[in-house]
Amino acid sequence: MLADVGAIGTGFLTTLKFLFKKPFTQEYPEYKRPLPERSRARIVLTRDPDGRERCVACYLCSAVCPVSCISMQAGEDENGRRYAVWFRINFGRCIYCGLCEEACPTSAIQLTPDFENCKRDILSLVFEKKDLLVDHGGKDPDYDYYQHAGVLNRLKGKGDHVGEAPPTNIKTNLP
Repeated sequence: MLADVGAIGTGFLTTLKFLFKKPFTQEYPEYKRPLPERSRARIVLTRDPDGRERCVACYLCSAVCPVSCISMQAGEDENGRRYAVWFRINFGRCIYCGLCEEACPTSAIQLTPDFENCKRDILSLVFEKKDLLVDHGGKDPDYDYYQHAGVLNRLKGKGDHVGEAPPTNIKTNLP
């Protein structure tokens, strides 16, 4: 019986001790906790240093997506540069795994720490290209796929890319 009264008294003392302490509560909408830079949330489509879209519509992101929430259609402009005619992500299905970001060879698709992506209507979670495209280069602002990849188009030829040697005349290798 004495042990029971002691246990009740200990409970009241604990309650009394925390009754006068300042609460450690962060009000969410007023205070937004800073998240790590590598947090995986909303997906954006970035631009290269010249302001052009980085996405070349290679379908790697949609192929690697385990829930098939990414879809697009490829096109080619007058200079031979590929781009996504339309690009769509269904955030109602996205699991924010980041595989699309890892698969992207142009660093066009990137995940940002922006996690406030909640809607009442599930159809409004389908984001089109105009909703995803941002006016910066994201995590790698200086990278330009067409400058480094060696992809031939009407603007760049063989040997014109960064770090690329001019083409070798194979007839000079003959004995």
